[in-house]
Amino acid sequence: MRSHYRSLLAVAGSVAALSLAAVTPASAAGAVLTTANGDVAVGDVLNASLASGTTATLYSSATGTSGVSCASSAFSATVTDNPAAPGTATESLTAHSFGSCTANVLGVLGVTSVTVNNLPYTTSVGSDGSVTVTPAAGSTVQTTVVLRTLLGSINCVYQAPSLTGVASNADNSITFTSQHFTKTSGSSLCFANGYFTAKYAPVTDAGATVTVN
Repeated sequence: MRSHYRSLLAVAGSVAALSLAAVTPASAAGAVLTTANGDVAVGDVLNASLASGTTATLYSSATGTSGVSCASSAFSATVTDNPAAPGTATESLTAHSFGSCTANVLGVLGVTSVTVNNLPYTTSVGSDGSVTVTPAAGSTVQTTVVLRTLLGSINCVYQAPSLTGVASNADNSITFTSQHFTKTSGSSLCFANGYFTAKYAPVTDAGATVTVN
């Protein structure tokens, strides 16, 4: 009898354990964006600069090497939503800067500045590593490049409806490859199309590297 009673208790315990596992929320797996310190909180500011040894480029063609190259670039984005994985986290890209830029375009002596306009942009990061940058409704992703020429300073304005990139946990990076911009204003010395390529790594939250889940 005692043996039979112990068997019943064991069965009851197993059923209880299975029932508990069945109601455990999916959020126990963590959020889309995490660090070694836990889930990234809404309101946290993520930062990243160019990956070591790389440059940010805006070339006149997807496969060429003529255009503008910048040795430094960085961004800051505030997390606005970070749901349980799998899912899509969102951020507000509030700052994106470029520096130490040069140009190898015929007739251009140098680069005065590269400025990102129309901020903030909405950035979405999916569990699959997809990254999408979109402007506010009715706006565009826009960059203004100021070039020095023999005839003086010229402004070249480039626009795109959105940008897409890829996040990788291998080096906590975000990479944009040949993202197409169209010139909307500027002289003939401004190339008609711009193709933006850059790799930012590592992406950090208060110094801790960010992982996408």
